[in-house]
Amino acid sequence: MRLHFFKDFFDLIYPRNCSLCGRSLFDFEVCFCRICIGILPRTLYHRMPTENDLTDKIKGLSNVGMAMSFLRFTSGGKSQKILHRLKYRNKPEIAEKLGKLYAQDLIEANFKNCWDLIVPVPLHPVKLLRRGYNQSEQFAKGLSEGLEVDYENALERKKFTETQTKKSRLQRMENVEDVFQISAEHSVANLRILLVDDVITTGATLCSCANVLLANGAKTVDLASIAAGK
Repeated sequence: MRLHFFKDFFDLIYPRNCSLCGRSLFDFEVCFCRICIGILPRTLYHRMPTENDLTDKIKGLSNVGMAMSFLRFTSGGKSQKILHRLKYRNKPEIAEKLGKLYAQDLIEANFKNCWDLIVPVPLHPVKLLRRGYNQSEQFAKGLSEGLEVDYENALERKKFTETQTKKSRLQRMENVEDVFQISAEHSVANLRILLVDDVITTGATLCSCANVLLANGAKTVDLASIAAGK
């Protein structure tokens, strides 16, 4: 009885609402209500992981296998609203929930035993300190739990880079050149890696990371993100 009292009290002071529609959440719901989960703008790229809009973008940039994204990014759409809350409203649990949801889709598409390790794209320590968490790592955490595959911060940024938002494709590639390296305490030799990020735009950041992993002996590298635009 006492536990229910405290729960009701905290729900009153800190109401749990859907991150998309704002409705009050039931006890069994996390971040999103069932209705909003059902209408998320899924890409279904995992059904054609070697031939889609993303693989077209990264041709010639890196020797990766598959490229996938959970959501389709549209300006002013549901995915943009989700990413804004995730990155600027201190909501790391959103990325973890999306990782778990995407893991369900991947399992249903027979991706259960495709990878040995999940690696998130790292933030620079300065950006990590400002935000308090790495949204890509939270996404990796959700995928890890759902797919039952370990995740590790095997990469680190050795340079601080400017925001990619307003840069051209060529400028983005130049901006992330020689930015990443393998963390000293990690080895990726002979591992099948799923490399994950929050958003894929040109694919420059992910390909730069993938090239470092492959150069350090990774057997294969596949890409996945929370959202991606055409």
